[in-house]
Amino acid sequence: MDPKPPAPRAVLFDAYGTLFDVYSVGLAAEQLFPGAGERLAQLWRDKQIEYTRLCSMSGRYQPFWALTEAALQFSAERLGLKLTPPGQQRLMNEYRHLSAFPENHAVLAELKRRGIRAGILSNGDPTMLAVAVKSAGLSELIDPVLSVHETQRFKTDPAAYAIGPAALGLAPREILFVSSNGWDAVGATWYGFTTLWVNRMGLPAERLGTEPTRTGRSLRDVLDFFPS
Repeated sequence: MDPKPPAPRAVLFDAYGTLFDVYSVGLAAEQLFPGAGERLAQLWRDKQIEYTRLCSMSGRYQPFWALTEAALQFSAERLGLKLTPPGQQRLMNEYRHLSAFPENHAVLAELKRRGIRAGILSNGDPTMLAVAVKSAGLSELIDPVLSVHETQRFKTDPAAYAIGPAALGLAPREILFVSSNGWDAVGATWYGFTTLWVNRMGLPAERLGTEPTRTGRSLRDVLDFFPS
């Protein structure tokens, strides 16, 4: 029988989709393109992630900000929307300052009270992440803020996940990796993290023969891993 895995000693959060609502840009998109804002926000996100995979697999890295902008341009054209330079600037600025999920601050503050180190491990490049964390008022609660930029590989490449254990000085199993993206939770599980999939939207599980350590519906489920 395998020994009981160690309890996690730190937390690393995915940023986009997990701490920051990537679909909050839909409101501004709807103002620019009435009736098409939600579709634009969805396709933009899907294309953004597709581009990260394409660049990683092909060894042709571009920063996440550049891929986000390229994905917006593609998505607008795909939907037949006339994206003007001011409109593009507005939507990219919205992405820079994405809304944080309402429970974030309370959960991060409680982790700090319990003495649990909580950081970010994200596809976002360092400048993007610094602005997002500061804009959300989370600077005093998150450390470290880790970007895959140094590896020039996006998640789910093992090199991207390896940044976490190296920075924290812990084994992967001793780190709780939290993501609201099912594919990210699977990739982190394959890597060896203890994992929590925050399935806010009630989506079906990925059919890849691997399940996260736990599945929840809110960031508050993180607290169940640590004694109060």
